[in-house]
Amino acid sequence: MNFKTSAFKRLSRVALGAAVLLSLHAHADEAAMLEGARTLATDVPANLSKVLMDEVAKGGVVSAVSVCKDKAPEMAKAASAKSGWGIRRVSLNNRNPKAVPDAWERAALEEFDRRAAAGEDAATFEKYTTVETDGRKEFRYMKALSVKKPCLACHGTAQDVKPEVAEKIKALYPDDKGTGYSLGQIRGAITLRKAG
Repeated sequence: MNFKTSAFKRLSRVALGAAVLLSLHAHADEAAMLEGARTLATDVPANLSKVLMDEVAKGGVVSAVSVCKDKAPEMAKAASAKSGWGIRRVSLNNRNPKAVPDAWERAALEEFDRRAAAGEDAATFEKYTTVETDGRKEFRYMKALSVKKPCLACHGTAQDVKPEVAEKIKALYPDDKGTGYSLGQIRGAITLRKAG
């Protein structure tokens, strides 16, 4: 074996080793991002649900509609500031005009709907990826939000939503598309993003 061949083989092994180490490091970074996103995607909706249930107990469902309109964005903004993640809720049938999904979110929501229609458990629906835009990497995560029994009071069918609640929703959200759901359907998702 000549010197050039031997040096090339050593250099190739070093390059391969470096590539493996970089790949392992990137995988570890993605795993950490995924764990952080999963935690937030569980905690933020649970905290909002608690605030809403407290308001329902205190002032009724009509009062909770206003609290949801004001508190949900505030809570997402506070969680974003504390965690460094961009956090919002999106839906194919949005109530809030700011909750319109982008193309990636829309594709994930449509996939969630197909999976739910096929009988899969919506509690397990999530989607994540790392994307690169203009040379910047960003980790994106979504977790489905399914309709639970308390959600029906504001997001259910005409039989579920009392007239005074429907009236309040119409006053706060004139272009509302967030009703007509039944138990277990995908109402939307919590979506998170963070530069990586």
